[in-house]
Amino acid sequence: MEKLWLIYTHPVYQECLRKNKLSEEKRRFCIHNIQHFLDVARLAYILALERGYTALGKEEIYAAAFLHDIGRWKQYEEGIPHEKASMQIADGILKESGFEEEKKNRILNSILEHRKAGEKQEELSEILHDADRMSRNCFACDMERECNWKEEKKNKRIIY
Repeated sequence: MEKLWLIYTHPVYQECLRKNKLSEEKRRFCIHNIQHFLDVARLAYILALERGYTALGKEEIYAAAFLHDIGRWKQYEEGIPHEKASMQIADGILKESGFEEEKKNRILNSILEHRKAGEKQEELSEILHDADRMSRNCFACDMERECNWKEEKKNKRIIY
């Protein structure tokens, strides 16, 4: 998972983690930090195995999960949808981390599509979307009643 470590230690990635943290200091709802990224990565990998998506490599899945919300701070500061901001930031980081063009494009597409549900998606987009939703433990959240997620999106019980 050498390329994943290059992503994590990339100066732009670290700066975005810092900006996400600052932007969400007073946020009472779900936050977008390394714990969230790891939760999404691990769930996405489980989903890929269970669904038989053998063409997806572990490092590719983890890269998508680590980068899918990295531009969240731009949504707060500039009003840019975070999936678009994250995709733009991820492009340079993936290039500098040595991802081949095909995988890089698949990862970028999954980041852009991770908020879409029910549409025909590529495998990586599908599992990233599902893992992102499953990563939230609404059943144990003190803010669940105030959360603006639709009831059908909330995780009301342990899935994994």
